[in-house]
Amino acid sequence: MKKSLLIILAGVFAPTVWAADFVDSAKVIASAPIYERVSEPKQECWYETVSSTAPVPQPQEERSLGGALLGGVLGGVVGNQVGAGNGKTAATAAGAIAGALIGDRTSNANAGQAQVAQPSSRTEQHCRQIENYRDVIRGYNVTYRYNGRDVTVRLPYQPGEKVQVGVSLIR
Repeated sequence: MKKSLLIILAGVFAPTVWAADFVDSAKVIASAPIYERVSEPKQECWYETVSSTAPVPQPQEERSLGGALLGGVLGGVVGNQVGAGNGKTAATAAGAIAGALIGDRTSNANAGQAQVAQPSSRTEQHCRQIENYRDVIRGYNVTYRYNGRDVTVRLPYQPGEKVQVGVSLIR
C-alpha cells in the first residue's frame, strides 16, 4: 500500500520538477548590458599656509611705588583740608587711599602691556570628501531564439553568438 501511494505521488509531482533532459545551443539575437551606478567616495587633501597675528610675550617693566607714595601724601593733605574732628581723620584717610590709587595708575600706565601682536604663519592640512561615481556591469539581458521562439533571460556574463540552453521533454 505504501509503495503504490509513493508511485502515485511521484507520478503526480514529477511533471512539476524541472530537470534538463539534454543541452542544446541557441542563437543569441540581442544582448544588452545591465549597468549599476556605484558610489566610490574618495578624500582629497591639500596643504595651505595660514597667516595670523599671535600675541608674543614681551619683558614686563617693573612697577614703580613712587607714584603711589606721592599720590597718597598729596591725597592725605587734600583730605586733611576737608572736615573737622573725626570727619577730618576719615577724610584724610580717604584722600590718602584715593591719591595712592591715582598715583599708581598714572606712574605705571605702560607696565601692564606684556604682549605684542606679531605676525606668524603655519602650514595646515585641509581635506574634503569627493563623491565619485562609476558604472559597473552587473549582468546582461540576453534574447535568444530557440525552436522559433524568442526567450529573454538575465545572465551574469556576455554569452557571445550562441548560448547553451537546457531542454526538457514533457512526457
